[in-house]
Amino acid sequence: MRLSVTALLVTLALCYYEANAVVCPTFAKDLLEYFYLPASLYELSLAKYDAPPEAVTAKLQVKECTDKISFRSRLLITSIMGKVLVSCAATDVKGILNPSSA
Repeated sequence: MRLSVTALLVTLALCYYEANAVVCPTFAKDLLEYFYLPASLYELSLAKYDAPPEAVTAKLQVKECTDKISFRSRLLITSIMGKVLVSCAATDVKGILNPSSA
C-alpha cells in the first residue's frame, strides 16, 4: 500500500511538474463573498455550485462562526489572502481582491 502511494506521488510529480498555481477568479470571489456577505445572500451565491443541501447547511454553519470575527480582522485576513494569491502569480484576481488596483 505504501509503495503504491509513493509511486503515485512520484508519477504525479514527474507528469505534472509544469502545473501552475494560478487561482481561479471565481474561487477568490467566493472567498470574499464568504467573508463579507450576509448568510442569506451567501446562500444564494452558493446556488451556482448546485451543492447538496447538507453541504450548503454545513457551509452556512461554519459561516456563522466566521461572521463573529470582527470586521477589521476579516479585512486583515482577506488582505493577507490577496497578497498570497497575487504572489502565487494569480494576476487575474487582483481586481477582485482589491478593486482599487483594477
